[in-house]
Amino acid sequence: MPPPLVVGVDGSGPGLRAVDWAAEEAALRGIPLRLVYASLWERYEGPALAPEIGGPDGKASGEDILRGAALRARHHQPGLPVTTALVPEEPEYTLIHESRGAAAVVVGTRGRGALTEALLGSVGMTVATHADCAVVVVRDGGDRTPGDDPPRTGIVVGTADTPTPAMRFAYEAARRRRAPLTAVRAWRCPSHDTADQPLLAGEPERLREERAARQLEAALADTPPDVELRRRTIEGPAGRVLSEVSRGAALLVIGRRRPGHGGPRLGRVAHRVLHHCDCPVAIVPDDS
Repeated sequence: MPPPLVVGVDGSGPGLRAVDWAAEEAALRGIPLRLVYASLWERYEGPALAPEIGGPDGKASGEDILRGAALRARHHQPGLPVTTALVPEEPEYTLIHESRGAAAVVVGTRGRGALTEALLGSVGMTVATHADCAVVVVRDGGDRTPGDDPPRTGIVVGTADTPTPAMRFAYEAARRRRAPLTAVRAWRCPSHDTADQPLLAGEPERLREERAARQLEAALADTPPDVELRRRTIEGPAGRVLSEVSRGAALLVIGRRRPGHGGPRLGRVAHRVLHHCDCPVAIVPDDS
């Protein structure tokens, strides 16, 4: 059996929408889906059961939550192999442990209060930071169902200076969906450029843009010939640029450095897109 696609479920609406995305992705890859419920999840995120999961009293057991999620996955993708696991552990620990044998881990967003749409739950942030495999964070679409919105198309990837695992992940995602891949390199104007030096500002800006174009080409050195590739170099902060370019995309892919001195962390770009991007975001760890 190939490694499964693991999705963390908690009985919430955002969690079920993550199940929808994961079921479609597992079907595209031809791999099994593994639904994991950590029984201590509510201790961290608070109860927020979807109406179809909770009983008349608004409560549900872990078995009820897994059963409802499995039925939903099989309804959306008939014939998909689905297994479930009820784990009496903290959700962060559970999903990070699951990541060691997973093709990828999928989580939903769960914010708090009036800023729910702009916040990523603590579980998702921790897993995205520490997992051994790619982590896909699926944005909450509120009460919308997949058929309510125009189809999302295209894959977007933020590039580094060289080919990376994130690039390979993006290539495969584009191939599976037979979708175009937009590779993005953000660049910034020199900080010393000022409005009272217009003659000096143009040349450094042009050089910065040319350097970004060269870096983009270097990152795309291993692009498979069967991937429809689009190149974009855009001035601006990388997090904002990627959030804007990926609007309406099927998936945004970015890289994440492996733990080094000072421990693992997510950079500013990852924080920005995870909190503000409107499409699913894949965080792919480097090999090193």
